[in-house]
Amino acid sequence: MPLILFQRDDCHLCDLALDVLANARIPDFESVFIDDDDTLEARYGIRVPVLHRSDTGAELDWPFDAGALDAFLQR
Repeated sequence: MPLILFQRDDCHLCDLALDVLANARIPDFESVFIDDDDTLEARYGIRVPVLHRSDTGAELDWPFDAGALDAFLQR
């Protein structure tokens, strides 16, 4: 399933989300930085990091842990 992590440069919470993804051994996801995109900034500005499933359009907002991530991926 295609996953996108919407994030910002120099974002501590984004770094934590990346750690959760790494620890869960999620191998393939795209990182999209919203800083220079007005549309993405308007949509995700205060919500980042956000994990987005391209196949369903579902989104998982921070904070999430391994359990929440697993449930999100099983939907």
